[in-house]
Amino acid sequence: MKKIFKWILNTIPRPLLIRLSYVARPILAWWLRGDRFTDPIDGKSFRAFLPYGYGKQRNNVLSPSTLSLERHRLLWLYLQNETNFFTAPKKVLHFAPEQAFYQLFRNQKNLDYTTTDLLSPLADVKADICNLPFADNTYDVILCNHVLEHIPDDAQAMRELYRVLKPGGMGIFQIPQDVNRAVTFADDSITDPKQRAEIFGQYDHVRVYGRDYFDQLRSIGFEVSEVDYTQKLSADLVERYCLAPGEIIPVCYKK
Repeated sequence: MKKIFKWILNTIPRPLLIRLSYVARPILAWWLRGDRFTDPIDGKSFRAFLPYGYGKQRNNVLSPSTLSLERHRLLWLYLQNETNFFTAPKKVLHFAPEQAFYQLFRNQKNLDYTTTDLLSPLADVKADICNLPFADNTYDVILCNHVLEHIPDDAQAMRELYRVLKPGGMGIFQIPQDVNRAVTFADDSITDPKQRAEIFGQYDHVRVYGRDYFDQLRSIGFEVSEVDYTQKLSADLVERYCLAPGEIIPVCYKK
């Protein structure tokens, strides 16, 4: 089963995979039903989560019901418990909208919700993150998660995120990060897809972010809180929700 699932994730184009997932989710949720792990996004419990990952796969990370990963469930808990995202009126811009969130956010009556991406079939607006078609100071909240590692000119993308965020607004810009690395690493001379996947985590990632990522955001003008939200949860909940201990949420504000 793991080999089949890995083959599906690595070979089927993402737009088609998104469409197929709507059919597969109810079957997976029924097959893995149980009470060992819980997805906090929809409250459903399972005997196991699915494996996921490029190259070396992680076990018990992909929720059978929402298809959320560790980072999605962590973000959901943070938004639910530490912000007024689900209660106050918000104008929200969501880049490359994740399936785990898309319909739930779309159905939130307090949210004026817009999605954007170059390729995603879930995008309301097809746009280049480095040249956004939105006016200055438009959005109360911007979600841009696991996008910047794909963007060659990430500094320009950050400037655009800052430009369209309202003063006082909040942005959450999660990325895959190696916290043991002080400085972000990139090398365009590495062109072999397999080698790039081994070094950068995926063949289409252009860098490995280090701890300097937060200072890069600050250099654009953001005030950045490095939130280790797993520290606020019990060890039992971290295990039950299948979270990644120590994962940092970059919560960014515009003055």
